[in-house]
Formats: sequence, C-alpha cells, structure tokens
Amino acid sequence: MSLKENIRDRFSGWGREWIIFILSVVLAVFVWLLTNLSKDYSGTISVPVTAQCNIDGHGMESSNAVIVSARCRTDGFRLVRERSRKERKVVKVAFDRADMRNTAPDTYCIVGATMNSYVNQFFGEGANVEAFITDTLKFVFPVENHKKVPVEVHKSVQFRSQFMPSGPFAVSPDSITVYGDDTRLEAIEKVVANRLTLTDVHESQHGVLRLNEIKGVRYSADEVSFELPVSRYVELRANIPVEVWNAPAGRHLQVYPSTAQVVLRCVFPIAKDPFASFKLYVDWKDFASSITGRCAARTLSLPSGVLDYRVEPEVFDCVEVR
Repeated sequence: MSLKENIRDRFSGWGREWIIFILSVVLAVFVWLLTNLSKDYSGTISVPVTAQCNIDGHGMESSNAVIVSARCRTDGFRLVRERSRKERKVVKVAFDRADMRNTAPDTYCIVGATMNSYVNQFFGEGANVEAFITDTLKFVFPVENHKKVPVEVHKSVQFRSQFMPSGPFAVSPDSITVYGDDTRLEAIEKVVANRLTLTDVHESQHGVLRLNEIKGVRYSADEVSFELPVSRYVELRANIPVEVWNAPAGRHLQVYPSTAQVVLRCVFPIAKDPFASFKLYVDWKDFASSITGRCAARTLSLPSGVLDYRVEPEVFDCVEVR
C-alpha cells in the first residue's frame, strides 16, 4: 500500500470516530435534556383570561381580558414553552355567578381563594398552583337590552288509576331574561318550553325541558327543570253537617240541605281519620253579599294527608230565620 493510500485510510477512520463521538455527545445531551425537563420545577405562569358568566342584565362575556399570574409547579417542558411564547392565546373561563363580586355597576371580581376553583381552566391540566401572584381579577360586563319574561310549559299528563299530583307542577327558573334589541323585546311576552307529555304516571316526575328559540335574541338560560310530585290516593266518603260561621249576634241562618256528602282523596296509606278534623261551613259574609241566597260551602285548611276534596252538592240554599 502506498503512503498516500495509508494516510487516506487513517484520516477516514478518524472521521468515522469523530462522527460517532459527536453523535454520542448529541444523544447524551438530548437524553439529559429529556430527563431534566421531564422533572417538575417551580416557575411563574401567566395567561390572559376573559370571563364568561350569566349575569342578569349584562353581556355573557367580559369586554376586557386580565392577566392571571401564579407560581406553579409543573414540568420543565411547560415552563420552557411559557417563557418562549411571544403571544399568549386568550383563555375563556366560565365563572359561577355566585363567585362573582359586584364592585361597580359593570365590574365584577373574582377574589382570593375563589380562584382556586378555576385553576384547571386558567392553566390547564398538569399545573399545580403554589400561590397566585394576581390576587383580584376584575372583569367588565357591559349592560345589554333585556327583559324578564315568564316560562310557559304546555303539558299533557295522564295518571295511572288512583294516582294524582300531591303538589303543584313547578318549573325552575319560572322566568328568564331575554336579551336583544328593543324592537324584538317588545314583541316577546313569554318563552315557551318544549311540550311535556307524560303517560301512566305513578311516581313523582322530574327532568329538564329545552326552551323554544326565538330568532335574534339570547336567553339567560337555555333550559328549565320541572318537578311534579305524585302520590297514590284512596277516596273516603262521609256525610258532614254544614255549619254557619260569623253570623252576627241575634241573626240565624238556615242551610238547605243541612248536610253534604264530602269525598276526600287521601295519601295512601292513611295514618289517621281525616274526617275527625274536617269542617264544612257557610260564611255569613257570603250570604250577606249574595243576591239569591245561594252560597258555596267553605272548609278550613285540609287535614294532613288530604290531597283534594269535593262537596256534593256544591251550592246550598240559605235562608235567614227571624
């Protein structure tokens, strides 16, 4: 082998060794960085935040953004990314109305420990807040044209035999705030929910109903919850004397017929006899204000466990006896 070839082979071998050495160093540095950046460190993270909140009479979203800063414990990759960012994406956070403190006509604040409830929304998963640097978040919610209207539910309810409502049908909320321009709001007197149809009802009912949309306006709520208490009942019948109440001294009133059949619908099972405290009477004031002397009988508040009652006959002939 010539000297020239020998020198070429030697330099070629050194080149391969240098390449292997450099690649080894790069790989070692990469592994070192990967290992160290995977560990948790403490550092400051700051994010711009706009607020979303359902505040009666105000816009749904704040007109301003505030910077939320906190000392967080998180992995090194996150801290490096945060420090390298020139612009940060604004984070929209939905706040509970109960957490908002009204400090000015259009200004609402999140203060102190209340911010702990929104850590994941501020900084995302994987960031453990050690301490907030920002102690108060002030958001401005502009006033919007609005009007409060009732919620109407059209319903069809069929009960199983010997079952009936044990209380009123309730909707929550029973009214909502509608937002829009004045011309649209003037024409809106109510908001109607989706029709409720129930069949073979034999237990209390509850659920959620969507509200029918009205084009061009926004609602403070998109749905309402409903509740219908239901009980099984039995009917009890008895003949009850019709009394006269509030007659002036020396005045007497005769009622025809003097007794009435009363039908009570009672929650099953019955704990005690409801007729023991049931009273039926004609009030003198009703007689005095009537033209024909015909009066409907009244009763006191219904005994415990009585859901409903009816009286037969419903109207009585009343005559003053001299």
